[in-house]
Amino acid sequence: MTMDLLRSEAMQLVQLIIPMESAHRSVSYLGELGLFQFKDLNAEKSPFQRTYAAQIKRCAEMARKLRFFREQTIKAGFSPSTRSMIGTDINLDDLEVKLGEVEAELIEMNVNSEKLQRAYSELLEYKLVLQKAGEFFHSAQSIATAQQKEVEEHRLGDGSIDSPLLSEQELSTDPSKQVNLGFVTGLVPREKSLAFERILFRATRGNIFLKQAVIQDPVLDPVSGEKVEKNVFVVFYSGERAKNKILKICDAFGANRYPFTDDVGKQYHMIKEVSGKLSELKITIDTGLLHRENLLQTIGYQSEQWNLLVKKEKSIYHTLNMLSIDVTKKCLVAEGWCPVFATNQIQNTLQRATFDSNSQVGAIFQVLRTEESPPTYFRTNKFTSAFQEIVDAYGVAKYQEANPGVYTIVTFPFLFAVMFGDWGHGICLFLATLYLLLREKKLSSQQKLGDIMEMTFGGRYVIMMMALFSIYTGLIYNEFFSVPFELFGRSAYDCRDSSCRNAYTVGLIKVRDTYPFGVDPKWHGTRSELPFLNSLKMKMSILLGVAQMNLGIILSYFNARYLRNDLNIWYQFVPQLIFLNSLFGYLSLLIIVKWCTGSQADLYHVMIYMFLSPTDDLGDNQLFIGQKYLQVKNFLCCIADCATIAGTCCRTMDVVSQAVSFEEATSGSMSVAFSFLLFDFNFYLLTACHAFCQRHRGQSYTPLHNIDDSLELEAHSDSHGHEDFEFSEVFVHQLIHTIEFVLGAVSNTASYLRLWALSLAHSELSSVFYEKVLLLAWGFNNVIILIVGVVVFVCATVGVLLVMETLSAFLHALRLHWVEFQNKFYEGDGYKFCPYSFSLISEQEEV
Repeated sequence: MTMDLLRSEAMQLVQLIIPMESAHRSVSYLGELGLFQFKDLNAEKSPFQRTYAAQIKRCAEMARKLRFFREQTIKAGFSPSTRSMIGTDINLDDLEVKLGEVEAELIEMNVNSEKLQRAYSELLEYKLVLQKAGEFFHSAQSIATAQQKEVEEHRLGDGSIDSPLLSEQELSTDPSKQVNLGFVTGLVPREKSLAFERILFRATRGNIFLKQAVIQDPVLDPVSGEKVEKNVFVVFYSGERAKNKILKICDAFGANRYPFTDDVGKQYHMIKEVSGKLSELKITIDTGLLHRENLLQTIGYQSEQWNLLVKKEKSIYHTLNMLSIDVTKKCLVAEGWCPVFATNQIQNTLQRATFDSNSQVGAIFQVLRTEESPPTYFRTNKFTSAFQEIVDAYGVAKYQEANPGVYTIVTFPFLFAVMFGDWGHGICLFLATLYLLLREKKLSSQQKLGDIMEMTFGGRYVIMMMALFSIYTGLIYNEFFSVPFELFGRSAYDCRDSSCRNAYTVGLIKVRDTYPFGVDPKWHGTRSELPFLNSLKMKMSILLGVAQMNLGIILSYFNARYLRNDLNIWYQFVPQLIFLNSLFGYLSLLIIVKWCTGSQADLYHVMIYMFLSPTDDLGDNQLFIGQKYLQVKNFLCCIADCATIAGTCCRTMDVVSQAVSFEEATSGSMSVAFSFLLFDFNFYLLTACHAFCQRHRGQSYTPLHNIDDSLELEAHSDSHGHEDFEFSEVFVHQLIHTIEFVLGAVSNTASYLRLWALSLAHSELSSVFYEKVLLLAWGFNNVIILIVGVVVFVCATVGVLLVMETLSAFLHALRLHWVEFQNKFYEGDGYKFCPYSFSLISEQEEV
């Protein structure tokens, strides 16, 4: 798998000539294989002008029906089953008929259910009106009867000859003079009841009497189908004009009106009749719902299989629309990319499709010659895919370009761990990742994990490697939640006296052998801890940065060698390697020598005066014999390399041909070693290269099988025109590249100091949380304070150190790989190999 990732798979452009009768099955089998990327040969046609537009429309209609079934299933409270129906092979035509029948049946059931539910809601509201309004009329009649009885008793008991005649006239009732009041009953939403009453009063100028009764439980509105809190109302009025106004106001407020009689006997009869109808409707609705639930459950069991079949068929017809049709020969012509290793698999697949479709003519498979750059394809697994995605986020590798994903598997988690080094935090991170790994199958089968959880689960192996490397670097730093441990033996130092804790290194006496692994635990807690760790981590960051940048430059050599570009080797790789190591490689050497000898030399002074005064004596800053002459040599190499990189511009693939050898281009010139210092040779080299390269440009990818193919391709390439070669433009471009590399070498090295800065910040934050929270709470000798301190310590550790610091270190490691490492060799201007595969069909419906 590592060799598969080092360079992308060899690709070839293939033409397939498929008979019409086996075209559908061939594309289907290629989709199951997933190793062929089709090219659109009908790009000039609109989707409606293509051959299989009608079939795609059919699939879209079936997809609409399936979405309708899914919505109805979810609305009914059922979740679509994800289990596959084994042994149920169904044709697309049969599925279309079945989906139409099921849709018609489901729509009819929905319509009937809505009608029955609306009738049931209306009857339920009518029953409430009969009950509440009947109670009001019964109460009013009881009060009126009691008052009448009381008046009669008062008149009979207190009547005399002195009683005024006017009272008798007032109490006497003349049927001809009585006023007949009409009334309207119904239900109005409770939130509109006050406005309803106010509008009625204003519209009739107070000539109405309104009585409302509150219904405790919400009722199902027949119109909207939603539960609404309502009040039963009774409006008494006089005259037709008042009645018309009341009816209009009821319609405006969405009040449902129902008939009512003031006859008690009729009221009882109506309530009994409505209750009977409600019981019958309830039974009918329950039976219909049960039948509908059974139908939806049956649909839910098969919906995933139907959905997958429709998506496959739709993708097959989309692919067939990309093929060109030869009407006379009754065949389809397809072109596309495939890996070279998949040639036999594709041919066997086409033969199987021909046999299964009973075709008399087999498909033709032939390789095409092309100058087009092939797609990039890396065979990855669930472990390496996440690391490859990190590289692809910067840019997809060019075809057959050295892939930094191989080295990212190790360097990315290691640089993260340098900034995150704490083996206690690393263990916590590893345990969290271990949970994802143990539940990998269950979590991968879930369709929705959430954005953050899905991203974390996708990078579970990256996080696992980050955690393991963090444990390793934490053991080197000897930090477990900022607490040192003597895991590999006792410390090599002991305190000279009791004041050792506040003393410098002179207060420590070496009494044993050097601590075998990592930082000696005695350094922690001393006043010299911070200066010591600063110096250690800063120099270590420079060493790691120079090593990784050298790796990037070395990979540029392998790129040039693989592409047989000798000019890039001699006039880009060699000068860049010499320049970087003459400056920062020399600095790395001084750091290692200073560590080994224990010298007190000032490396800042050495590096600055190597350019300001390269011939001066070093004095106390001399670390080894011959250092002065080495510095002068490095200084001259840096100047010469800048001139060489600036002068040599013939480095791109479209200028330097693979067919032109370096010896042929430079024959008769001066030696290569002396050319590093001479600009005139570079000008001659450009002229000579251009003369040879004009004949061979554009052959970066041309598989040649014999001499005739080579001659034919050369004749074909000579027939095309070439752009004019402008020396000034290429020279300016290379000059800018030189300035960018020289300045980038300095800035990139300084950028690696972020390893030191973030490592120090992580260590100090961990120390602050441990000393100022946990130890401080422990010192109070109070259980409550101790519990609060532990809770605050855990929350701060998880929230700040395990989440925010992890994200921060991840982003900084990402930047170091994208900018400081990959820009030394990685172009990243390729495009991914996207084969036609059923496994890559998106679960979401296409718009």
